[in-house]
Amino acid sequence: MTKNQLTITRPDDWHLHLRDGEALTSVAPFTARQFARAIIMPNLNPPITTVIQAVAYLDEILAAVEGYDFEPLMTLYLTDNTPPEEIIAARKSCFIKGMKLYPAGATTNSDAGVTDIRLCDATLEAMQKAGLPLLIHGEATAPQIDVFDREKVFIDETLLPLTQRFPDLKIVFEHITTKEAADFVSQAGDNIAATITPQHLLLNRNALFQGGLQPHNYCLPVLKRDIHQQALLKVIRSGSNKFFLGTDSAPHSKNKKESACGCAGIFSAHAAIEIYTSIFEQQGALDKLEAFASFNGPDFYGLPRNKTTVTLHKTDWEIPNTYPLGDEKLVPFLAGQTINWKLAETAATPQ
Repeated sequence: MTKNQLTITRPDDWHLHLRDGEALTSVAPFTARQFARAIIMPNLNPPITTVIQAVAYLDEILAAVEGYDFEPLMTLYLTDNTPPEEIIAARKSCFIKGMKLYPAGATTNSDAGVTDIRLCDATLEAMQKAGLPLLIHGEATAPQIDVFDREKVFIDETLLPLTQRFPDLKIVFEHITTKEAADFVSQAGDNIAATITPQHLLLNRNALFQGGLQPHNYCLPVLKRDIHQQALLKVIRSGSNKFFLGTDSAPHSKNKKESACGCAGIFSAHAAIEIYTSIFEQQGALDKLEAFASFNGPDFYGLPRNKTTVTLHKTDWEIPNTYPLGDEKLVPFLAGQTINWKLAETAATPQ
């Protein structure tokens, strides 16, 4: 590392939404340019609930990133009715790396999600036995719960009892947003880890309302108050190996984000590693970036660390206001803003 250049082991994204169809074709190359691997979310419509469906989706993703050195790591969507036998099939496959828990109604395309986690106990037992991780969108969804308290309530009412029933189950607490979540993961055993997004490190809930309602800063879990943002920043400065990069990059068209009922989701795949690098530099923690982005995730999942590297240069550049999303437009995270790290062209670029 020099003042104006940083080379790290090629990173991975441990939480990514790629959609399907034209949207997939538009957004997948952004990730493949930067990352060697990514955990792919299964919340399509209809969701990816079986290994057979995951094979077809994997083929679609590989076609969208043809020419790139990129490996999609697939997941299955857990439902009330997922049979334990599907876990056995998933573990026998070489590409299913986890099961995704969406509480019903928690976020985009989660209507088929779990209504009561105890309905899944037999399947969770099979996952614990097989060593297949459970990737959790950790929000309680009862309508009386304040939207800013949904993560904390989930920890108290669902996650703590779950870890007591299945003490050896590998769990990734996805896109954590609160001090309570950071503390829970820090104090838990080695079988529990968490991903952190760029938006939850860079923004707090003021960003939803500054200068008017800001739909492109709306995501789920929703941005929280400053004390929670500061707790996440403290985590990355600590260098704990229990936390790693997961963008939760989630593309929606400009029209759907700016509609009367705007979609939740922030698209950050266009400049993910550059944004994380800027954040770590602001925190005086550039020496912690490589472990967060490139080591902690594969170590937790039991996968080899990547052998290649990427280089970033210290140079100002302006993020475009929009990118194509099929026939529509997509507004990226930090659109129109200037950031000061730029990924160099690498061998990941198609020849």
